[in-house]
Amino acid sequence: MNRDNDKGKVLIKRSLVLGVVKFLMFIVIIARLYYLQVYQADKYKTLADENRISTRLLVPPRGVIYDRHGEMLATNRQNFQALMVAEQTPNVQETLDAFKKIMPLSEAEEEKIKKDLKKNRSFVPVRIKDNLSWEEIAKIQLNAPDLPGIIIDEGLTRFYPFGEKMAHFIGYVSSVSDNDVKDDPLLEVPGFKIGKAGIEKLYEKQLRGKGGNLKLEVNAYGRIMKEIEKVEGIPGDRIDLSIDSRLQAKAYDSFGEESGAAIVLDVNTGEILAFVSTPAYDPNALSQGVSTEEWKELSSNEKNPLVNKALSGQYSPGSTFKMVVALAALESGAITAQSRSFCAGKMILGNHTFHCWKNFGHGYIDVVQALQHSCDIFFYETAQKLGINKIAEMARVFGLGKKVNIGLENEKAGLIPDTEWKRQRFGESWQTGESLISGIGQGYILTTPVQLAVMTARIANGGYEVEPTFRKVTTGARLNFKKMNIAPVNMELIKQGMYDVVNTPGGTAFGNRIDFNGQKMSGKTGTTQVRRISMKERQTGVLKQEDLPWKLRNHALFVGYAPHDNPRYAVAVLVEHGRGGSTAARIGGQILLEALKLDASSQPLE
Repeated sequence: MNRDNDKGKVLIKRSLVLGVVKFLMFIVIIARLYYLQVYQADKYKTLADENRISTRLLVPPRGVIYDRHGEMLATNRQNFQALMVAEQTPNVQETLDAFKKIMPLSEAEEEKIKKDLKKNRSFVPVRIKDNLSWEEIAKIQLNAPDLPGIIIDEGLTRFYPFGEKMAHFIGYVSSVSDNDVKDDPLLEVPGFKIGKAGIEKLYEKQLRGKGGNLKLEVNAYGRIMKEIEKVEGIPGDRIDLSIDSRLQAKAYDSFGEESGAAIVLDVNTGEILAFVSTPAYDPNALSQGVSTEEWKELSSNEKNPLVNKALSGQYSPGSTFKMVVALAALESGAITAQSRSFCAGKMILGNHTFHCWKNFGHGYIDVVQALQHSCDIFFYETAQKLGINKIAEMARVFGLGKKVNIGLENEKAGLIPDTEWKRQRFGESWQTGESLISGIGQGYILTTPVQLAVMTARIANGGYEVEPTFRKVTTGARLNFKKMNIAPVNMELIKQGMYDVVNTPGGTAFGNRIDFNGQKMSGKTGTTQVRRISMKERQTGVLKQEDLPWKLRNHALFVGYAPHDNPRYAVAVLVEHGRGGSTAARIGGQILLEALKLDASSQPLE
């Protein structure tokens, strides 16, 4: 009996403990529910909304790029695309085959479409073809019964109205790559494009704008049910360039089938009015994406349409460098305005003979005449008196041998050698014969066309260190550029020589002179060899440049400015394998003549 009572007491105790535990657990559950539903209500409401609401970035319109007159150089235009929605397409291959009967698709395009369809969810549209014309849209709509899942969508695409004529400074846009720094959520948007070259790349942040957002209600599978809220983005900034599209087009067309570069500067402000590298590529094609075959054709072209020759091409300046040598000699006192040399067509240094381009020589000649006739012997002797270091010092004052830093990619610095450079580069001392070759702008010396334009502008404006810029300047007056420490009388001697080159009989560019309402140009031609001329060729002159393969012909150069008596426009022209300086002088004359005509027109450059 006592044992049964003890068991009963144990059961009662256990029941009480169990009851208390259950009661406490019930209290905890109630407290937790109260905490979640009351104190944490806002938090979980937000989480629930995130499961229900999808927020998407809206791509803003890219900023428009204008020339100095408000002409659009890069803009956005309506783009109609054909898209495929996989869940609405019973048989993808059959639909693609039907689509190809309407408009062609390459194997690469078809493979990419299939890859994108596999990668994305079945209700996400995949691009089939973009930049559709009205005729192509009509064909798709007409054949809609045979194209299940194909829809037409509208958007914006980048458009370059001038095509290849502006390509090498405008650049182009393309899809974001793995190598691009993703510092903006917009760069994560599928299909978003950014500037890959030129002005498009230089001003990418300003042109990109700020993204908007779109709130959508979606179901558990991510399918859009309805639009909740839409906030438009902020369009990219407007960019106004210094370029004159009319002068740019004329400069580009002046080359015809030739390969080369031309730059026109305002000598007072440094504004770049034309910036040509030819041949070029179509930025519209690169922005939309080119095929492997098209890219191979561009990259294998011997005239290098993908290379910006104005900024990245490095060439011996030839006789266009003689103004620098003459100024170095005049400033140092190595020669004066009255100094004369005798040119017999050749000079001997040690066991080597240095030739003038004119076999029988120029006779007695001073510095102005030496520039006019481009006498090599005069500048051999002048360079021998000077030495390379003084030549190099003056060259750097005129902006040669260093980047002009206008912001475009792949700029080269060129090369202005001196004794220290050779010692570090080759471990050898500088030789006198190397100074002679440098005196006519050859040997180790390398310059870019844009550097030659800067050099010419600094001569034309009387010795102000003008710097080139792509941004439009509000005034045509000379800016606050530093005055170079060069005697005005010496600068005038150089300018007289450049005037005689073009406007006095016997000048190397006399046949390319211009005259617009009494306004003339001054300039200097240059020819640089890309191969060694044999003694037989030099003596007989039988082998003409036109008879040589294109890549063995001489490069042709011209630098000049106009008007001659009140300079405003400076031009530098490089024609790859252009045979002789007159080829470049012809192009340079056409460009400067157009600049003078535009300046006098009802729509002036200002």
